[in-house]
Amino acid sequence: MEPHDAPPPPPAAPSAAYAPRRATDDPDVFLIPDDQLPPGLAERVAAAAEPVPARAASTVVLVRDSAEGPQALLLRRHGRAGFAADAWVFPGGTVDGADRDPALSELMDGPPPSWWAARMALADEGEALGYVAAAIREAFEETGILLARGTSALGEGQATELRRALLAGEIQLADVARTAGVTLCAGDMCYVAHWITPAPEPRRYDTRFFLAAVTPEDVCVPHAAEMTDSAWLSPRAAVDRYRRGEMKLLPPTVKTLERICGFPSVAAIRDSLRDEPVPARLPVMERRPDGIAIVVRDQGMS
Repeated sequence: MEPHDAPPPPPAAPSAAYAPRRATDDPDVFLIPDDQLPPGLAERVAAAAEPVPARAASTVVLVRDSAEGPQALLLRRHGRAGFAADAWVFPGGTVDGADRDPALSELMDGPPPSWWAARMALADEGEALGYVAAAIREAFEETGILLARGTSALGEGQATELRRALLAGEIQLADVARTAGVTLCAGDMCYVAHWITPAPEPRRYDTRFFLAAVTPEDVCVPHAAEMTDSAWLSPRAAVDRYRRGEMKLLPPTVKTLERICGFPSVAAIRDSLRDEPVPARLPVMERRPDGIAIVVRDQGMS
């Protein structure tokens, strides 16, 4: 539910992701007040029209240890972005055809696509591979951090050029791995969440969330065409800023941050979440007296 392609012009019917939403007394209910509703949103909620298909997407929660405890990387979207404008998000985006290239499985460590398919309750191994590869690709495109082993031999200039070429569509993720001589680190990733955009939205995504550890030496250089800022924050600090109205976060971001609060280390987060069940979450939008409520509900396990 949190993909971040290069910002196109906003859609004719603006997404609820444009609107500020505030916390409520119920942690599973997020409210868009009446005075903040995008044009046409209330009408779409009331109409209960046939939803548009949800596109496959991946999001990756990059976490690192610090003297104050684990921190997560958040990126601030451009105010002109076509989705989640001005929101603070995790790196992510839609799955493309090249992410499903079977050759990628030979360039990754960790379990085979069949294991990922079982973990995500998918019948298609290629689909599962696509989600994993898209998470690694989007991390590199949006932050400059390549989730791979052997990057110490990768010079800054070469990494910058590979990232530029990947963003330009001149090469694919498999080309990055081969050219750099690295092994993509799928084995260190944890599958931690599954979110589907609410039905009334004009732009919908079926998004798998992964968690990946990085080091303090991994420097984030945000993709300037999509992001205006970045910040490493403790999960609790980020959620507190949201609840004080100081940081715009979407419900999947809030709920994911809440899930990784309170751990003493990144290793502890991974140990806790690695084998945990992952419910598919399809929030629903409901008309309330003071606005539109986004209500988080589990749709089953995945």
